[in-house]
Amino acid sequence: MWIQSFIDYLRYERNYSARTIEEYQADLEAFERYYKTLDCELTWTSVDGDIIRQWMLHLMADNNNSPASVCRRLSSLRSYYRFLLRRGMVDKDPARMVVGPKKEKPLPAYVKESEMNRLLDEEGVFTPDYAGKRDRMILLTFYSTGMRLSELVGLNVADADMGLRQLKVTGKRNKQRFIPIGREMMESIADYMAARQLFADRHATDAEALFLDERTGSRISRHKVEARVKKYLSMVTMQKRRSPHVLRHTFATSMLNNEADLQSVKELLGHESLSTTEIYTHTSFEELRRLYNQAHPRAKEKGGNYGH
Repeated sequence: MWIQSFIDYLRYERNYSARTIEEYQADLEAFERYYKTLDCELTWTSVDGDIIRQWMLHLMADNNNSPASVCRRLSSLRSYYRFLLRRGMVDKDPARMVVGPKKEKPLPAYVKESEMNRLLDEEGVFTPDYAGKRDRMILLTFYSTGMRLSELVGLNVADADMGLRQLKVTGKRNKQRFIPIGREMMESIADYMAARQLFADRHATDAEALFLDERTGSRISRHKVEARVKKYLSMVTMQKRRSPHVLRHTFATSMLNNEADLQSVKELLGHESLSTTEIYTHTSFEELRRLYNQAHPRAKEKGGNYGH
């Protein structure tokens, strides 16, 4: 009866969707069934935090629920008990002090080195006009520097210092950093700048912006860069995420896989804290694990479960 009162509240007063209401009801009924199996005398008023913690452990250990799934169910209980408290139906909220399991952070998606090489090196991927040269330069810049989308869009011609072989990047809170560029990047910038000059000679353009929109001549927009990156990554990878941020992840992962130290990658990415950069070590370890399982004779499954 109490659960139904809460469901009516969600439906008629909060206007929750039918799907959300079903989830709340299923969560609460599942918990009620669980505590009744422990002690048939238990009620919503006599349940305590320990029973809720036992239920969470049961969901993870016996039912193989993910931490995120358990946290969602705990959230249902908290909402329910808050409702009961406001209605004076219980005098305490046993779920309030219960801490949910720590959610696992998803590993950052990245593009394989071989896929990036195919994208940047194969003939016919980019058109020979200004837009094609610009698009290749954008892809190479993301992959070679790991800069953010906003940082790339904000680049000016003056930020490319060919003498010192570095790019000046303006990051979050207008904090500037300098990223070194290698020989391929130098040659590509020179080629791109020649194409940009020819384009500027024929069109009214933004004189400062490094990357220009081929239709308007103004600074290229974030939306357009995202669309171009998605288009080109779709040519070489089947993964769902195909954004500029994936190329930032790709840069960091490639650096660590090729023995760059974590502090250097942190500085190049413009991270405030080393802990932000450390997630890429997990990605690199997963790649190492994959190569090990693929190459080592005792890691392969041959009637046993080696390597797992």
